[in-house]
Amino acid sequence: MIDPFLPLLLLIAFSMLGVLLGTITGLVPGFHPNNVAFILLAIAPMLLSELQFVDDFGISATLLVVAVILAASVAHTFLSFIPAAFVGAPEGDTALCLLPAHRLLLEGRAYESTVLSAIGSFGAVIFAFVTLIPFYFVFIELQFYDKIQGYMLYILIGISALLILTESFSEQMETYQAILLSSFVFILSGLFGYVILDMPSTCLFQSSLLFPALTGLFGLSTILYSLFHTPEIPEQMIEEPEIEKGETVKSIISGSTLGSFVSFLPGITSAHATVMAMLVRRNREPEQVITTLSGVNTANVIFCLATLYLIFRARSGATIAISRLLQVQAWEMVIPPLSLIYLLIAALIAAAFSFFITKYMGKQFALLFTKLPYRKMLI
Repeated sequence: MIDPFLPLLLLIAFSMLGVLLGTITGLVPGFHPNNVAFILLAIAPMLLSELQFVDDFGISATLLVVAVILAASVAHTFLSFIPAAFVGAPEGDTALCLLPAHRLLLEGRAYESTVLSAIGSFGAVIFAFVTLIPFYFVFIELQFYDKIQGYMLYILIGISALLILTESFSEQMETYQAILLSSFVFILSGLFGYVILDMPSTCLFQSSLLFPALTGLFGLSTILYSLFHTPEIPEQMIEEPEIEKGETVKSIISGSTLGSFVSFLPGITSAHATVMAMLVRRNREPEQVITTLSGVNTANVIFCLATLYLIFRARSGATIAISRLLQVQAWEMVIPPLSLIYLLIAALIAAAFSFFITKYMGKQFALLFTKLPYRKMLI
């Protein structure tokens, strides 16, 4: 007789392993959970052969490996804020929080920004769990995706145009100059992506150049900027932020809503969703920018998982790995498939632990940061 709690205990254990991996990827600039996902995908045959014994405990080994990938992705959205705030080394998903987070860092409030980020991420998890059933009805009962699929090109062009036309780099730059510059960057990034995806590496072994490219764009570039523009970092205060409940809830809802929106659109990331959310909110206070951005990133992970089960489209590196490992069952009834329920539990476990880990690591960084040789660390 199998203990009914044993599958849950195994799920918790493997989710914690994912949290550990997500903590590492979050704290190391340029390291992404997609790297973990594809490494696990590559060694999956060996892992699954070693974990065959868990099939006798009422849960499949494949599902546990997938839970590790998902938990790492959720944890990463919590922890990746810390290097962006303290070191100035963001990724694509956290690049927009760089200036607001540095503003609070220079005010001695980096710990507050870390707590706000954790609140935004955990609030997004709650939002996602509350709205998953309505999300299901929109896709299955209303057949929303089927109706917009034929217009996808126009939707993507429209979103791109919106982002370009609403761009402004500084108050000193004329609007037309900002639009021309953003258009140039948009075209340049498209050409860069077109070239880099098909370019073989000339290193020791054949692999994609996407990882070093993204590390250079989001990790190395901002570290170099910080190195040549090193500010005086004041002592950091360890104080809980004063939460404006109304504004914080609005930031979480707007960020999470846009995070769910981009989960089924190809080529649109959580960074784009953050810009659109800030356009909707019109609140550019650094505290609300940070909360909104964190809500977008975490909600996007969970809704990308739901999208995989609803329309069989993988919109993130993690869901690509999951789709290749797991035989995804269609979510056709109100009650989700059992594998999706297990994975949602893994996401909730990861979010709960990551919230407290983020607060703890943020406090340790704040206490030790001014004692570290900042320039040497950047080098």
